[in-house]
Amino acid sequence: MGTADSTGEAARLAELLSTLKERSGLSYGALGKRLHLSASTLHRYCNGDAVPADFAPLNRFARLCRATPEELVEVHRRWILADAAREHRGKGGGGADVVPAADSGTPADTPDAHKAPDAPDAPDAPDAPDVPNTPDAPDTPRPRRRLVLAATAGVVAVAAVGALLVGRLGGEGAGAGAGAGEAAGAARGPVASSPAAGSGSPSPSGSVSGEPSASPSDSGTPSASPGSSAEGKPVAPAPTGVPFHASVRAHAWENQCSQRYLVDREPDAVRPPPVEQDAPAWVAAMGAVSADEQVVEVTLQGKGSETVVLQALHVRVVRTGEPLAWTDYGTGVGCGGGVALRAFDVDLDRGTPAARAADGQRPFPYKISESDPEMFRVTAHTGGRDVSWYLEVEWSSGERQGVFRVDDRGRPFRTSASAGRPAYDYPPGASGWSEHQPG
Repeated sequence: MGTADSTGEAARLAELLSTLKERSGLSYGALGKRLHLSASTLHRYCNGDAVPADFAPLNRFARLCRATPEELVEVHRRWILADAAREHRGKGGGGADVVPAADSGTPADTPDAHKAPDAPDAPDAPDAPDVPNTPDAPDTPRPRRRLVLAATAGVVAVAAVGALLVGRLGGEGAGAGAGAGEAAGAARGPVASSPAAGSGSPSPSGSVSGEPSASPSDSGTPSASPGSSAEGKPVAPAPTGVPFHASVRAHAWENQCSQRYLVDREPDAVRPPPVEQDAPAWVAAMGAVSADEQVVEVTLQGKGSETVVLQALHVRVVRTGEPLAWTDYGTGVGCGGGVALRAFDVDLDRGTPAARAADGQRPFPYKISESDPEMFRVTAHTGGRDVSWYLEVEWSSGERQGVFRVDDRGRPFRTSASAGRPAYDYPPGASGWSEHQPG
């Protein structure tokens, strides 16, 4: 958890949290007991004295306070802006907050997580003026040889990063699927990667090639060289890469009791059910697969002032087969009803699954920027299959366009039907699993 000012984005987030808390009629102690948080921690959130480094606590807090779907989205939007503002303050010289791992089990994303090192300055090093080592160093010029070595090291680093990305893009097109060998996904969730072979989707690349410069004119006056304007002023290079940050929660729940998992183990070998923010680690340790339904939350935020248009959201099926013959385990008992959010619904049993807007959700396209992020909640379900799948977002920004893959840290999501399988629950206060009691 990071500290925050009581002004700006943190204050706007705190104002909404405080409103939800007061409307719920519950005390900080009662809320903390239900959320497994201390009353003082919740009090700091609602006062704007702190911003959690992970959204999961605020998500559960808002649901417990009976927030509407629109309020849940607004809480998430304000948290994103408050978290980004805290990170910006840390870089500006204040105490930098350490952001812990996200819900997907990967290192948390930061606004600059996808940017390459500042290697482009290296080629100019031989002609640059000699620079002292530190502000307090004596006026002795740095040997030119060191600058050349530094430039060479920068070029090698950029080449290594490029080779890694090429391997990531090529591996899946060759049928590598979701197995080992794929590069790690972007922090807190998805990565930009090529679609599975045969999908026919456009390349994710969004770079724009520059035109060659004109030849010298008859008058003997040379024309503008590459990287400079007609007046001789330097021209900024065309932007490349995906122009937005992405965060994915592969195991978002409606409430503590809503999610069930299939596990190929006997009850005495299965750990007690996790809370929502610990679900990714529990799923990985147990080798679990979402039963019947899987909710995925995707948050996209622009990297700068430029507007990015999100053209469409597609569903890609990697494989489908008979349901898993494993045991069904629930995450909780006796939670009561919750707020059902189905912003986009995916029926995995259809011949060609598609993300369909539901419950009044506006369909694509959408627009995002750094100050205007969007959160999409996708609920995929199956009643009779075992399906591995992922999402693709088509985007465009100016002359650039591409496809962004959304998956579970480089692997497809996986959802299997549980009909007819033995089912178990873990009642509150119990010390072990017991057979599921319908109703």
